[in-house]
Amino acid sequence: IKNVSISYLMKKILTLFFVFFTFESIAVEKKTTFNFDVFKEAQNSGKTVVVSSWNKYCGTCTQQTKILDQAKKKFPNIIFLSYEQKHKKIADFLKIDYWATIAVYKNNKEINRALGITSKEDIYSLIKQGV
Repeated sequence: IKNVSISYLMKKILTLFFVFFTFESIAVEKKTTFNFDVFKEAQNSGKTVVVSSWNKYCGTCTQQTKILDQAKKKFPNIIFLSYEQKHKKIADFLKIDYWATIAVYKNNKEINRALGITSKEDIYSLIKQGV
């Protein structure tokens, strides 16, 4: 009975490792691109800024990232910035408490924000509010 229990436990551990590394491999490569100076300069110039917060283990964030990468091509005059939610100074400055949040800013004010949206139509609609 001990051998069966150890074998069963080893299978569970190996399964967990497999799942962890599988999810890690499908995650989109993401970097913190948020910069306070760039953000303030864009705001002062009247440009629209889209900021997304993310976490590397967040599936919703991965979906958003893919759509936001497409949006960068469709909206070349908009500045897209992102940051990992662990950067508390940025999160506090923007008053964003959760990852998977997308916020749109223009003329030194927030236009709108959404949490957890993953459809291209919803994300584009949010972005267009700042155009």
